[in-house]
Parts: sequence; C-alpha cells; structure tokens
Amino acid sequence: MNWKALFAIGTAATGIALHCAQAEEILFRNATIFTVSGPPLEKAELLIADGKIKGVGTNLAETASSAREVDLSGKLIYPGLIAAATTAGLVEIDMVRATVDDHEVGQYTPDVRSWLAVNPDSELLPVARANGITHIVPVPTGGTVSGLSGVVALHGWTIEEMAFKTPAALHLFWPNMRLDPTPREALRDRSRFKSIEEQARERAARLKEVDDFFSEAEAYAKARPENPIHRVPAWEGMLPFINGEVPLMLHADGSREIKAAVEWAAARKYKIILAGARDAWMVADMLASNKIPVLYERVYYQSSSLAGTPARDIDPYDVHYSAPGVLHKAGVKVAIGLGLGGHSASELRNLPYVAAQARAFGLPEEAALKAITLHPAEMLGVADRLGSIEAGKDATFVITDGSILDIRTQVQEVWIGGAKTSLETRHTRLYEKYKNRPRKKS
Repeated sequence: MNWKALFAIGTAATGIALHCAQAEEILFRNATIFTVSGPPLEKAELLIADGKIKGVGTNLAETASSAREVDLSGKLIYPGLIAAATTAGLVEIDMVRATVDDHEVGQYTPDVRSWLAVNPDSELLPVARANGITHIVPVPTGGTVSGLSGVVALHGWTIEEMAFKTPAALHLFWPNMRLDPTPREALRDRSRFKSIEEQARERAARLKEVDDFFSEAEAYAKARPENPIHRVPAWEGMLPFINGEVPLMLHADGSREIKAAVEWAAARKYKIILAGARDAWMVADMLASNKIPVLYERVYYQSSSLAGTPARDIDPYDVHYSAPGVLHKAGVKVAIGLGLGGHSASELRNLPYVAAQARAFGLPEEAALKAITLHPAEMLGVADRLGSIEAGKDATFVITDGSILDIRTQVQEVWIGGAKTSLETRHTRLYEKYKNRPRKKS
C-alpha cells in the first residue's frame, strides 16, 4: 500500500471538506449581536460565507435566499476574544521543564519567532477556545529584546495552519530601574552590597545598552548587505520593527520604568504598546497625550502567591482592579491580558472574567468588551479581519446564552474563519469518562 498517496488523499479530502464548510452560506437569525464597533443589535441577523461576514443587520434573508438558516432566539453573538500576550502554547505544565519553551538563552534574541514553538496539541488551547478565546499572541520571554511574536488562531492541525499574522510585534522588556537603599549592615550577605551611586551607574549602563542596540539595528537596516550570506540573523529579526511593519510591545510595570520607556520611545519616534503596565494608572495623562495603547495585565497582580495584592502597602486594595477604568477615563486605549508565566497559560480561559473584574471597578462595559476584542486587534494590526462583527471581516465569533463577561454564561458555539470548531476539551472528556464509570451493584 502506498501510504504517502493515502496520506495525500486524506489530507486533500480534509481540506476539501473544510473549504466546503466555510463556503456554505449560513444565516443566523433572531440573535442579539454585539458588534463591539457599534451598539448591540436586537433580534438581528448575521450572514456568513466563504469564511467571511457577508452582512449584519435585519432583513438579510431577502439577499440570501439560498442560505441555510439557523434560529438563535435567546442567544448572543460576540466577536472572538483575543489574548494579546500570553505563554499559552509555549508552556504546558509550568513545573515540568520539558513542557516549557517560552524563552531562549541570551539577553538580545530578536530573531526568535515564538509562534514556531507553539504546540498545536496543547491541552490548554482547547480549554481557552471553549470559553470564547479564538486568537492568542504567544510571547517569547527571558531576555531584554526577547524576539518576535505572531497572532495564532486556536484552530488547525499544524502551526502553519494556525499562524494568523506573523510577525505581529517585537518584544522589549525594559530594564529594572529600582535603586535599593538597604544599608550593608542589614544585608544577610554583605558581599552583595552596592552603593546607590554604583547601582545608578549600572542602571545607566543597562539603559545605554538598550539604546545602543536599537541604534545598531537602525544602522544595519540602512546598510543591509545585499548578499544573504553576510546578513546577521539577530539584526534581520529587528527589521520588521525598524521598517515599521510591526509595533514594539514594551513590557514595563513600575512608574519609573514606564516614564523612562515612554520618553525613550518618544525621542526615537517609535510606535509602542505598553504591556504589563502595573503602575500605568499613575501616568495615565502622559500615556494619553503620547497616544500609547496599554495592554494592562495586572488586574489580578501576582505578588508572591497573593493574586490581587497591591504592589505597595500604601495603595488601596482595589488599585489594580480599577486601573483599567482610570486609564480609559484619561483617554488611553486599553486592552486586558493575564500577563506572562505559567498562570497565563493555564488560566487563559479566565480572560473574560478578568475584564469583568475591571468592569466592576469602573471600566464601562462597552470598553471592557473592546479590551478583549477590538482594542487588541487594533494594537496588533489585525482589526481589518478581527475584533468586531462587521461585513468583510473574518467570520470569527462566539455564540453564548448570556453575557460573555458573566461567569455563569455557557459558550454554545465558536466559529473561527467561517469554520465551526470543536468545544471538546480534556475537561469534557474526563467528565464523560467518569460520568459513565461502572457502578457497583447494591
């Protein structure tokens, strides 16, 4: 038997079946549609075909006489949710080293392409998808300039099928600017003592190193060798950002770091997305005036093992819950994420509830929805296809029986690019397994 031929036939058949499913014209009727780009539409219709949204509104049946109709009375439709920065797909079990592939060795590795390391068979991705998350941005970590990320769809057999936009952002982790005033006598290991002056010099050296790196990258872009043999992979990795193709996602938490990073980016006229952003609420006006979007990842700030604990003992208990609302009120475009690390991967399904927490503490509901749909799409340059329900965009949406921000809501269906995806997860398989376990006869 020719196994290669059989495999090719099977693959082709699968592709034909998927194409046919996407090409089918479907009219969803009587749903409440949250377009996000506009007000909700009651008892509205959504027409899809060829993987795209063909129409949104009412009386679409007149122009879609051949469409298969689906009645969604009592159901709600939302755009697919976007996790704009996560380690999902790169980390499976945080404490098992063999399942962690989120960083490379070295401080400057801009040639890293994180999407290539995503595990399509991860058990965590279907769990996130079953709760309405359709796209993620797996972020490389572990250095100062850690590499490039891409937007990955949670649908497909291989990473080649899942890759939606690559690259999407370059990642810079801003150096820590904190100075430790602890006297030598108070240290357990006094050999580690450094004076304030020495710490300041080291801090200045770290910042200069970052500045020099980007200056060298710009110089390389101007004098790039024509012969591919002479090209440098690290500098090649910087080109998508230097050439203005992708933004710089700048990760910083403290107010000192945020101020310094914004001033540095403004001086260089760089387009940046501020990520992490724990203390962004303290400099909201500066961020708004510089038109810097914020990916706020600290609604449930991780301080040791205490989620939600304020970073400083003088801060109110709800400082991180209310920060997105403060930023929004100042005029800052806000997206919401879960941060990086193992918890980001395993808790990714909770993204809508993190947005709901911000909603409960001052962020308007419309802005909370945009923070996990349209705003991350705009920041990452994919708003022409994702983030809202509009004619011409990808048919990527979620059907629910209640508000997507309500933990009691059940996700009924998830569509990605016109294809209805499976809601089966490890959780549902285990549920079915143990629900049907043999019972001991009495």
